[in-house]
Amino acid sequence: MPQNANGHSHSKSDLPQKTCVTCARPFNWRRKWKDCWEEVQYCSDRCRRQRKQPAKTDMQDQLS
Repeated sequence: MPQNANGHSHSKSDLPQKTCVTCARPFNWRRKWKDCWEEVQYCSDRCRRQRKQPAKTDMQDQLS
């Protein structure tokens, strides 16, 4: 089992998990999210960008 600098061992299965609101896939906590984990909604920048764009079919319906 990998050990951190303090000699403690952690496994990835022990990390908190959420579901992405765009792709509905589960994703685990990352160190870069340690201060804002409650606000994290997307598993990646790609999902975050896709969520902001309206679907093409919706735009076509509005033009018709």
